[in-house]
Amino acid sequence: MSNPEKLFVVVDPSDHIHVALERALMTSKLRKNETILKVFVGVDNESSDMRASNDALCRSQAWFEDVIRIPCEASGIEYSIEVSWASEWQQAILNSASYFGADRIYLPLHERSGLSRFTFSESKWGILKNAQCPVVLIQPDAPKQRKVVLAAVNFQAIENIQKTLNTSILDWGKTVKDLYDAEFHVVNAYKDSMNYPDRGQLATQTGLPADRIHVEQGFTGDAVSKVAKELQADLVVLGSLGQNGMIKSRRGNTAARVIAALSQDIMIVNC
Repeated sequence: MSNPEKLFVVVDPSDHIHVALERALMTSKLRKNETILKVFVGVDNESSDMRASNDALCRSQAWFEDVIRIPCEASGIEYSIEVSWASEWQQAILNSASYFGADRIYLPLHERSGLSRFTFSESKWGILKNAQCPVVLIQPDAPKQRKVVLAAVNFQAIENIQKTLNTSILDWGKTVKDLYDAEFHVVNAYKDSMNYPDRGQLATQTGLPADRIHVEQGFTGDAVSKVAKELQADLVVLGSLGQNGMIKSRRGNTAARVIAALSQDIMIVNC
């Protein structure tokens, strides 16, 4: 038996659906319950209505029983629950996940509005940029299986830190592929013929056959979204230059656009 995964799952009690917990329980069954789960309960005060008139900020013991304890017990997974009332929601998550030794953090996203831009609180960006393990963004309407994994790389990269990030993306994509016995694909976007990636290098470093390597012209978000839709991917693995990437802004413009374009669950790998 392989070592159990340690999944750190964020539950915001002010939400009405809890997609991260649902996905963690479901994907653990795909691994025959080889999972240890930590459920972190805390309110993202940047995204939630914190006024006393918001009834969702009050949760009873019955709510904890129905929403968290009973589903976890029914799954047969080893689990623990932690409740945090820290105002620094982001840092509380990072500290707790680090202490737990999390292999992955499951972070829920809210349903999208009719707006074209994706709304994402700064505290969530802080988690993506500073987490010590990959963060999986769980989308409400995403496919719930793990049959097709797509990794988005940039083999036109010049900087060493970006090349290292490519390696991390591939490593984590293959790890998830092995965990769930999934089909693995790689996509590399390019803007024009002067920016075309080296297909030979892609084949060598990925170890994949030609039909699993997708080189797509266009903006990264559009290209990755197009291939993910064509493949009916369940999970897309992206990279982000985090605290060691010497990026001044918390937000990565490319990462933001790609996240906005996708409807699948998204794993963010830091470098």
